[in-house]
Amino acid sequence: MTETSHDPRTGAVNGEVAESTVEEVRSAVRAAAAVAPVAAATPPDVRRDWLAAVADALEADLEALVALADAETALGATRLSGEVQRAAGQLRFYGAVAADGGYLRAAVDTTGGQHLARVGVPLGPVAVFGASNFPLGFGVVGNDTASALAAGCPVVVKAHPAHPLLSLRLARLAQAALAAAGAPDGLLGLVVGHRAGVDLVRAPEIAAVGFTGSQAGGLALWRIANEREVVIPVYAEMGTVNPVVVTEAAAPRMAEIAAGFVGSATLGAGQFCTKPGLLLAPAGSRAAEEVAKALRTADPAPIMLTAAIAEAVSTGIDELVAAGGRPVDLVEPSGLGWSAPAAVIEADPGDLRPGSRLLAECFGPVVVVAEYDDAAERDAVLARLQGALAASLVTAGPDDPDGAALARRLSGQVGRVVVDGWPTGVAFTWAQQHGGPWPATSAPTATSVGAAALDRFVRPVAFQDVPDAWLPPPVQQANPWRVPRRVDGVLEVPR
Repeated sequence: MTETSHDPRTGAVNGEVAESTVEEVRSAVRAAAAVAPVAAATPPDVRRDWLAAVADALEADLEALVALADAETALGATRLSGEVQRAAGQLRFYGAVAADGGYLRAAVDTTGGQHLARVGVPLGPVAVFGASNFPLGFGVVGNDTASALAAGCPVVVKAHPAHPLLSLRLARLAQAALAAAGAPDGLLGLVVGHRAGVDLVRAPEIAAVGFTGSQAGGLALWRIANEREVVIPVYAEMGTVNPVVVTEAAAPRMAEIAAGFVGSATLGAGQFCTKPGLLLAPAGSRAAEEVAKALRTADPAPIMLTAAIAEAVSTGIDELVAAGGRPVDLVEPSGLGWSAPAAVIEADPGDLRPGSRLLAECFGPVVVVAEYDDAAERDAVLARLQGALAASLVTAGPDDPDGAALARRLSGQVGRVVVDGWPTGVAFTWAQQHGGPWPATSAPTATSVGAAALDRFVRPVAFQDVPDAWLPPPVQQANPWRVPRRVDGVLEVPR
């Protein structure tokens, strides 16, 4: 059995990659389990150096990686060159977060007649399932892999079927870079094929799962993980309909707003998990007409990542119409390769109810627009929306009378609130949150991007009256890893 790589622009075959056998999956998992204690005991600054070596290798291989990624995704050299550099930056960033040590939340209490020490301990081998739409940023060496390795956990990645050749090249490149940097064998493995992915999650040695992709895929892995004899956490970032709310005071700028909305919604052919998919605007603002005009001006000719995604766009438009949506404009597909239409669908606020197809993600350049009569109707619609990764609030500025209340309301339903901006584009920074309430993610308190991404792969353990030499280094009296920690409630930051 093999996985076939295709060129989305033509459908031509790029090549094939053999699917992993049952024994190959077991071998990768066993290797990860064997090296897990070594990775956990390795000082964070050494792990930082491992990740930096992989980052250097990516940048050194940039041209070949871009060419291969473009052949499998049709995302273009400019976009993919930036993504190689982003992946390298992410690796270095997570290494720096690890070396900082704050993610361990080390604490020592010596009062009350007991010696109590608490610190984050790496979970163990992590299974990572990357995304189709970010083959480098969320691929074999993307956010999940980088943050798990930084936290001291070995990783076994399941190659994505949309770019299997790139997955294989990235794995080999990273493995060579890690070995050259002195990292132990087994720290990063790769398996190929659907069956291999299922077996990976079921493997008893796997301690957690990181996933970026569709809701169907994420929930399938979540169910498998919860059916195991020993249940493990699944950190699935699945994406949903990310709403945009336009206030009454901002409505006069509707043409400008529509242009920004369409630019964000069609970025990457609408294949971003943070794509704004629903626009709520005041009645009389001609929001749907302005969005349709902006779509025509943008003149999208989207090529989708896979044939299945392209087909799902056309099917999704039909389903939105069947659910009560009214087509305002449709840009027909070019007919080349895996092309798909782009569309603007108008809906009545009353039809935006739980369970309606109008509130389900259509992955691609398709948006739904609804106009609300007043604040009560707007808030009623917002109350019916499911959790999302992000929401945009478009206002008339800091003095907008509806701004503060809407920002607070949206913060209860999404992981990131954007004011007078667009949600596409997620920076890997200390303050970033890329997650959200169910069903945007399977773990609403987690983030897959940003410094807190390491939190997913450690668990807190308290050690009571344990001899100092037996304690993990961060809570030993000498603090050999030089990490910040609280001792009897007082924060100590080594210099």
